[in-house]
Amino acid sequence: MKKSLLALWLVARYYLFSQNRILILVVIMALVATGCSGIVSKNNYSITDKVPINYKQNLYNLKIGVVPTEKPIEQERMIKALKEYLEQSVGGGVEIEPQSKTIGRQTKQNTEEIQNRQNTIAISLNFQIGKSYQQITDLLVQDKLDMAYLGPLSYLEAVDRGAKIEPLVAAIDKHTGEPWYRACIIVKQDSPINTLKDLKGKRIAFVDKLSTSGYLMPLATFKKLGINYKRDFAQVIYTGSHSKSLTALEDGIVDAAATNISSYFKQQKTGKITPENSRVLWQSAPILNFPIVVSKKLPPELIQRLKEALISSPEGLEDILGIESSGYTLVTPSDYASIEQLRKELNLISVPAK
Repeated sequence: MKKSLLALWLVARYYLFSQNRILILVVIMALVATGCSGIVSKNNYSITDKVPINYKQNLYNLKIGVVPTEKPIEQERMIKALKEYLEQSVGGGVEIEPQSKTIGRQTKQNTEEIQNRQNTIAISLNFQIGKSYQQITDLLVQDKLDMAYLGPLSYLEAVDRGAKIEPLVAAIDKHTGEPWYRACIIVKQDSPINTLKDLKGKRIAFVDKLSTSGYLMPLATFKKLGINYKRDFAQVIYTGSHSKSLTALEDGIVDAAATNISSYFKQQKTGKITPENSRVLWQSAPILNFPIVVSKKLPPELIQRLKEALISSPEGLEDILGIESSGYTLVTPSDYASIEQLRKELNLISVPAK
């Protein structure tokens, strides 16, 4: 490059006083400018060459487990709307180009644009409705899920078995305006069963041994009344979901169904059960609602985005566990301490707490 510049300077000197000197000098200046444009200093560099951008690092494919509280077709319908909302709100709807086409010196504006794009989060959600509460709990323990919709009891079971998860939010009940619900036992309107002790010798449907309202809460009450569910009932069945327990009552398969008030109200809209042909035999004290949990291995920023999206969810977005909700509120592990105490009293902790 230095030799080229020296040659050009000699030519310029030779023709300096010729008639065409002005034209030649213009040409020389153009050539010099062209030669120098290829020089890239340490402080002036091409964005493409010096700032490699890996957009893929901010795309998260999240696997989400859902306990089977309702009919699969009903939960799938609700999941569709939730999936669309979360992907748009957490991802922000920002279109990310794979590579910057800007060539030349880096400016402050370009730097900010790159940083903003690198901080962009995009998510793709893959929901899996479990065949049982146990399946979703197992997947969390095996670290095969990034997020899950659980009952309080299944959440505590997963933690005790070593799942590295934390609760984010719980649904706010539409009917009470509070983040809690009540377990209940439903019988037919014309049933001779009027008290819990009248259940002795009768057939009862529980949801799942990891269901809080469909198993734990009724069990705790039976124990206080001296009712042994293993010997005092004519038949005990586990249906796998709240909707199936209520359907079993509708069809006369059982005489009573353990469920919760929210599921009972919802079944009145989709099933054959009505306030005219059924009634609430018993209901529990308030229980903190189903937690939505996430893996602690997820980046803190992503967890925060998920929290914000759920807290800001629009009116009418249905909770996929069947609760008629009006939004979400933040929860912490200590909020479920009372459920943990019941597990201990009923000797339902099958493994040492970790």
